[in-house]
Amino acid sequence: MDVGSVLIAVTGVAGTLGGALLTQRGADRAKRRELEMAQAIQEARENRELRRSCYAELHRDARQFATALSRHLYVIRDRAPGDEDIRALEETKDTYRNRWSEALMIAPDAVTAPAHEMNETLTRVHGQVKRLEQGNPRPDETLRSAAEAQQTLWPLVNAMREAMRRDLGVAGETGHEASRLPRSTPAGDATVLSRDFMETSERPHS
Repeated sequence: MDVGSVLIAVTGVAGTLGGALLTQRGADRAKRRELEMAQAIQEARENRELRRSCYAELHRDARQFATALSRHLYVIRDRAPGDEDIRALEETKDTYRNRWSEALMIAPDAVTAPAHEMNETLTRVHGQVKRLEQGNPRPDETLRSAAEAQQTLWPLVNAMREAMRRDLGVAGETGHEASRLPRSTPAGDATVLSRDFMETSERPHS
């Protein structure tokens, strides 16, 4: 076999091996990209599920805290709060606070912005209720003003809820489906609440 034939044969083998190697590398890269994409999809799914669970619990705990504040105002109106009353309110507050701290770590700004406004209002109303409970209200604080402040919580809870739904991609339903969605509602009608906590001098004479 002459040198030319040997070179041709070697070149052919090298080309075949090189082509196979390039094909294998391409397949490896494609498989790696596929695995990375699958992992990213799985991580996104897990992150969304984590947010969904946290949002549901934060929404529930915020509602329960707001309701507990309203309930405590009725207790203050009717009698001196006992240890059980005080403990019930503080446990509800602590549960909400823990959930709020968790949400701050995983929620985007679009959710934490309205949630922060709600949190500040909850904190402010809780402070007012506690001062009334302890018999040390500020000059402008009364049961009625506290009840009215408590009523402002519900629109903020709704705003936070809608921000959460948008983040999860479930906002914007229309028609029958939207009508079936539960709405955050106050523990009592605002008019009834104002009447319940009307100052003695403001009450109609029977």
